[in-house]
Amino acid sequence: MWILLAFGSAFFAGITAILAKLGIKDMDSHLATALRTVVVLIFAWLMVFPKGTQSTIRDISGASYLFLALSGLATGGSWLCYFRALQCGDVNKVVPIDKSSTILTMLGAFLILREPITGYMILGMGAIAVGTALMIQKKAAPEARVQTAGAKNDHRWLVYAILSAVFASLTSILGKIGMENVDSTLGTALRTIVVLFMAWLIVCMTHKQKEIGKIDGRSWIFLILSGVTTGLSWLCYYRALQTGKASIVVPIDKLSIVVSVAFAWIVFKEKLSPKGLAGLILIVAGTLILLL
Repeated sequence: MWILLAFGSAFFAGITAILAKLGIKDMDSHLATALRTVVVLIFAWLMVFPKGTQSTIRDISGASYLFLALSGLATGGSWLCYFRALQCGDVNKVVPIDKSSTILTMLGAFLILREPITGYMILGMGAIAVGTALMIQKKAAPEARVQTAGAKNDHRWLVYAILSAVFASLTSILGKIGMENVDSTLGTALRTIVVLFMAWLIVCMTHKQKEIGKIDGRSWIFLILSGVTTGLSWLCYYRALQTGKASIVVPIDKLSIVVSVAFAWIVFKEKLSPKGLAGLILIVAGTLILLL
């Protein structure tokens, strides 16, 4: 079941990248992240109350609270960097780098969580690393460059994407530790409170809250939809992470790159070069090898 949940997380995460890019096209990425997090928080708590797990809050240990909070902070950092990168660069460039957090997370699972390492895992990690490198070197098609007009010479997306991957790997390891004795839906809801606080703190510090009134209806729709798909992805992901191995759950979740690339081609006309396609195939193959 946890493997199926991991695949569900990948599907919803893949859609989220496309919906989010559509929603943040003409607005500040930090404000967009903060608004999306409100939707995620509402969705997360709507999943908690029907189960009645909110009554177990008092039973959560201090250590679990600490790691859930740290995981939330890492998530906030990853989101802020990820959606800023999406705003500056093409989906097909940003997503592969973000998904390289798989390798960092697996190393963390081996070193910190003491999960066993096998020859297949090393082979899979190698394939993912090579595939990611091939996709990063891809050149955007002319149609894709039109979508990111004014940002095609802006290489800040690379820095933001790398930081997103680092924070995402920390999120998974810290979340695994914090969720150990906590209901996954409740743990997700508690983490989201931290993410929400962090996101709005940055918005207020940069005075971007004044731009809320300028957001058009189309952007609101895509922001809300991306918030819902994020919530669904999180619920699947942390339930899978709670009951399965982090070194397996995380790579499966990163298969969302396939969904993102497919929709980027349909929606933004971003086409993969032969080298980029080879990289995608290697990433998928490496992920499947991890399941052996």
